[in-house]
Amino acid sequence: MGSPPLIVIAGPTAVGKTSVAVALAEQCSAEIVAADSRTLYRGMDIGTAKPSAEDRERVPHHLLDIARPDEVVTLALYQRRALAAIDAVRARGHLPLLVGGTGLYIRAVVDGLRIPPAPPDWTLRAALEAEERAGGPGTLHRRLDQIDPAAASRIHPHNVRRTIRALEVHGRTGVPISALQERSAACDAVMVALTVDRAKLYERIHLRIDQMLAAGLVNEVRALGAAGYPKTLPALQGLGYKEIVPHLEGVLSLAESRALLERNTRRYAKRQLTWFRADSRYRWLDVGDDPPEVVAARIRDLCG
Repeated sequence: MGSPPLIVIAGPTAVGKTSVAVALAEQCSAEIVAADSRTLYRGMDIGTAKPSAEDRERVPHHLLDIARPDEVVTLALYQRRALAAIDAVRARGHLPLLVGGTGLYIRAVVDGLRIPPAPPDWTLRAALEAEERAGGPGTLHRRLDQIDPAAASRIHPHNVRRTIRALEVHGRTGVPISALQERSAACDAVMVALTVDRAKLYERIHLRIDQMLAAGLVNEVRALGAAGYPKTLPALQGLGYKEIVPHLEGVLSLAESRALLERNTRRYAKRQLTWFRADSRYRWLDVGDDPPEVVAARIRDLCG
C-alpha cells in the first residue's frame, strides 16, 4: 500500500469506525486522531462510545480526553490540535488516520477552513435561544437565510446550535460565516466513509445502547452531575447524556430514556449520512458483516 499523507475514516455512529481504524492502524503502522466533538471530554466515556483502554493500548490515539466537560473546545482549537497531532504522527514516520463522525471537524482539518475569529458570546446565545423558543422552530434559520443564504443552505433548520453560531459570527464580525469559512491550504487525504444497510445500522445502534446501559451509562451521567457539571453544559446536551438526565430527575423511566436515546441516535445517524453524502470526495464502503480486519484490508485496497 502507498502512504497517502492522511486517511479519513468517517461514517454514521455505530457503523464500526473505531474497530476498523484500530485494525487498519495495526496493519499500516498508523496512529489515530479522533474527529469527534464528544470524545474530547474527560469523564464522558460510555455515552460517547470512546475507544476502550484496550484499543488505546493497541494503537496510539490522539485528541481524546483533552478537556473537562465545562471547558469550551472551539472548532479553531480542535483544528490546531488535530493538525499538530497529524504533523507529529508523520514526524514519527507513521500514517495518520483521522477517524470520527463529526463532519465539520473533518472538513476543518482536510480543507484547512479559515475559522471565524469570534469567541463565544454566551449572553447573545441565550438571547437567541429564547427568541427561537418564542418564535417557534425555524425562526432563527429564517433570519440567517436573509443574512447569509449560503450558510443557511448548509445548516439544517433544526440545527439551532449551528444557526446561532452563524448569527453570532455575523453579529461580532459583520461578515457572513460562509465568507469566513473559506479554504486555505487543503490537506491531501484519502477519504473513506463506512456504511451499512439501514436495518443493520439500526440493529447496531440498538445493541450499542444496550451495551452502554450495561456498562454503567446511568452512573456515568449521575457522576458528572455529582461532580458539579450542570446539565445545561453543551457537552452534557450531547447524545447519550441529555436523554438520561430526565430519568435521573424522575421525569422518565429508564425504558423511556432508552427509547428516547435510540430514537435520537437514529436521527443523528441520518444527519451524519446526509453530511457525508454531500461531499463527493468520500469513497463509500459497505462494511456488511465483514470483520474489522477485512474492512481494513478493503480500505488499503482503496488507497492503492
